[in-house]
Amino acid sequence: MREKKLVALLTNHDDDVYCFRKELIENLIKENYDVLISCPFGEKLELMTGINYIYDDVKIDRRGTNIFTDIKLLLHYYKLLKKYKPDVVLGFTAKPNIYGSLTSSFLKIPYINNVTGLGSVLKKQGTIKKFILFLFKIAFRNSQCIFFQNEENLELAKKQNLIQGEYQLIPGSGVNTDRFPLQKYPHDSNGIVFNYIGRVLKDKGVDDYFEAAKIIKKKYSDIEFNVIGFIEPTETHYIKVLQQLEMDNIVIYRGSQMDVRPYIARAHATIHPSTYGEGMSNVLLESASSGRPLITTNISGCKETLVDGKTGLMYRAGDVEDLVSKIEIFLHLDNETREEMGKNGREKVKREFSRDYVVMSYLEEIERI
Repeated sequence: MREKKLVALLTNHDDDVYCFRKELIENLIKENYDVLISCPFGEKLELMTGINYIYDDVKIDRRGTNIFTDIKLLLHYYKLLKKYKPDVVLGFTAKPNIYGSLTSSFLKIPYINNVTGLGSVLKKQGTIKKFILFLFKIAFRNSQCIFFQNEENLELAKKQNLIQGEYQLIPGSGVNTDRFPLQKYPHDSNGIVFNYIGRVLKDKGVDDYFEAAKIIKKKYSDIEFNVIGFIEPTETHYIKVLQQLEMDNIVIYRGSQMDVRPYIARAHATIHPSTYGEGMSNVLLESASSGRPLITTNISGCKETLVDGKTGLMYRAGDVEDLVSKIEIFLHLDNETREEMGKNGREKVKREFSRDYVVMSYLEEIERI
């Protein structure tokens, strides 16, 4: 007989564990739970060495559609959950949500889902889209509770009849405002620095960012456009694209970073050009928490993070011309106004997007089981 209850957390990337779930894991352990983490191994897990948890290294083809690879994942979860018999399973991201939930349901283990974005699913066409939605519907059928990160995803799930029972709307994954404190705003005269922080892939709008950077750099010489994040294995063509952009002095590729805070600190704003719906952009929340203005799109998961004109600037997703115009508006603001935007954003995050609220929502649901 186990002394403590065991909570299993299933996700598809070490970044998701360390950057978004660390406080939840710490609080679960503090509340006398044991924690099992299943995700592919990555360098961010090395930052979790001071936390006592059970680790399962799993292979997940996050964006692939190979049915045999997915069956292997389903069988992996079956063996894992049968072995450890957790008291509750927490599912994050698409495949862990689907296959972890199907396995949990079969083994009669309670589970809680977190929908981090339906945009990439709904953009698919025909049979593939119908099949994925069918899997979500089956997976969510016996869920203890489904957490949604924005209103639009919640309404889409209702429209597709994906919700059978309890659900909650939470402010994304929230942000730890202590870990991302208000940073001193740059006031030197060495030019303006913009950051793109996130995975390098088409859905995140990186092509729009590159095109806007090309246009701006032709008109302004003292602007720095950074790209910070890893290149998706399915989008390796961006390796050559970034090499050429660096040679042309358009962008600087900083690679994947263990800690983005120093990069946020030296930047004047974060540009997040995502073109498809997200859950809630943690990049934007962390940047705003640090006191940096945001330039982002009018899609769900992005638009909620700012007040247009007060904490940043919003533009039409996929419209490079509109993005360029917003960048130019920002460039023509005086630095005191930019700094005030950042401070306003910090207050909005503290007021509306606390990670403490998200952690408490999970603890309350787990206690109900």
